[in-house]
Amino acid sequence: MAHTSLNQYLQQVEESINAKDGLLLGELLSFKHPHIANSRLQLERPEAPCERFFEQPWDELVAAHLRCTWAVANHDFVEAYGCQSHAVSTFNKIFQAQKDENWSLPVMYAVCLDLRLFANSADIQLLKRGRGKPGDMLEKAAELLMQIFRVCASDNRAAVEDSKKWGMLNIVNQLFKIYFKINKLHLCKPLIRAIESLPIRDRFSISQMITFRYYVGRKAMFDSDFKTAEEYLTFAFERCHQSAKRNKRLILIYLLSVKMLLGHMPKIELLLKYDLLQFADVVKAVKAGNLLKLTEAMQKHEVFFIKCGVYLILEKLKIITYRNLFKKVYLILKTHQLPVDAFVVALRMMQVEDIDNDEAQCILANLIYEGKIKGYISHQHQKVVVSKQNPFPPLSSLT
Repeated sequence: MAHTSLNQYLQQVEESINAKDGLLLGELLSFKHPHIANSRLQLERPEAPCERFFEQPWDELVAAHLRCTWAVANHDFVEAYGCQSHAVSTFNKIFQAQKDENWSLPVMYAVCLDLRLFANSADIQLLKRGRGKPGDMLEKAAELLMQIFRVCASDNRAAVEDSKKWGMLNIVNQLFKIYFKINKLHLCKPLIRAIESLPIRDRFSISQMITFRYYVGRKAMFDSDFKTAEEYLTFAFERCHQSAKRNKRLILIYLLSVKMLLGHMPKIELLLKYDLLQFADVVKAVKAGNLLKLTEAMQKHEVFFIKCGVYLILEKLKIITYRNLFKKVYLILKTHQLPVDAFVVALRMMQVEDIDNDEAQCILANLIYEGKIKGYISHQHQKVVVSKQNPFPPLSSLT
């Protein structure tokens, strides 16, 4: 395609439209295809030649794509986003008019993916120019994607194979990527419901399902629904292809965080395999009940954990670290009636600031309430009376 003339390109597009060849047309309108590097197709004003080849609104769609290639060649991503948003809006008109067919779904996938990518690049460029707010273009892109999503979702024809509903998951995954980027996770909830209520939900491609489950798992994690998060992230991790090591590592960052909260500590071999040794010091500290080392590990890798969005989740590991520290107190004293003072001493050794009996009792009460310690607090005698049988149940048995 590097030496293809404009007429040859337009003829190829026309043939793919007439043949209803969605796969080829999707390639010819995608920025993943090599034709975008062809200077003959990078046109500032492509409307006239497109009008000669195509009827409306196809001429608008192809013209928007060609002008977009011109904008990208000039590194003007704000203009590129404007062109691509026009392409998506025009495609939506075409898509709605195709009442009993879905052959153009590959075109939808291509133009919607490029819309999100250009919106992200436009946001970066606008901020460098001192204009706009972070995520402005992505938010506008999400509105356009929602219009396409509604067209897909409203297709209620009995013929499942020709349904536009097959496009829903692709659009949802694009929207997830935007909502996570602009921190509007609450907008994911209706989309999750829409996909999980679909009769064809188990028939989507495995790659689309992995992406979907990855984002739903992350959303559940931030909602503190750790069991659901573990289930969805485990699905994504186990079914992600072995060769996609970068993706598996990305999923594992969140899966590890969730599993640790549920009491499953990862082995060092796993952390080595996926280059996630940032978690190693955290695991050691939690296992040892060493609050001081946990604080040091969190500070040492703070930038990494914040960048990944798991810092606040890992901070919740303090409660498990308290439990493991208090178990050490129990093993040292070898009694079922433990003075609260002993826990205060242990916490002061870990440099927990301004700790007193009342605060220690509060921590103990939380551990007892969550089932991490079996027993009760005798306030009268300032003692913790723990069960004679299994006073510190395995954490994994509590989930």
